Amino acid sequence: MRKVTLCFLVDKDNVCLAMKKRGFGKGKWNGAGGKVDENETIETAAIRELEEEIGVKVAPSDLNEVGDLAFAFENKPEWSQHMYIFLIEKWQGEPTETEEMRPKWFSKDNLPFDKMWVDDPLWLPRVLDGEKISGAFTFSSDGSKIRKHIVNKQTKTP
Repeated sequence: MRKVTLCFLVDKDNVCLAMKKRGFGKGKWNGAGGKVDENETIETAAIRELEEEIGVKVAPSDLNEVGDLAFAFENKPEWSQHMYIFLIEKWQGEPTETEEMRPKWFSKDNLPFDKMWVDDPLWLPRVLDGEKISGAFTFSSDGSKIRKHIVNKQTKTP
């Protein structure tokens, strides 16, 4: 299962989402992120993807990992991925449109869930409220329906 990152810039009660303009997830609002390249850490990938997709720079110490989710797609194993989720409250630069994404700020209380992945309402509000999560989703082949899922609050181990 390939590793991917998903990052959300957060400013008080607002979150930056970006409209995916091409490729996997085209036409959906989401955070910035993408594949972890070979010989790259999850954190390095998150930082690289933020700069490539929305033009902001983030220091490693400003990445706040808030969860991880595994995604499987019926009859599409090549789409399966393990996603690491980050919230970022400090960055350099302004989110800027690129060839791949068009960023826009939304109130945390008014997210465009009807134009996002079908799983997002089940976990995104939780992480935006400060909860750390782990979970797994199985989708239909086209990703439009959730076949089964589990999302748990992460608990600290002694």
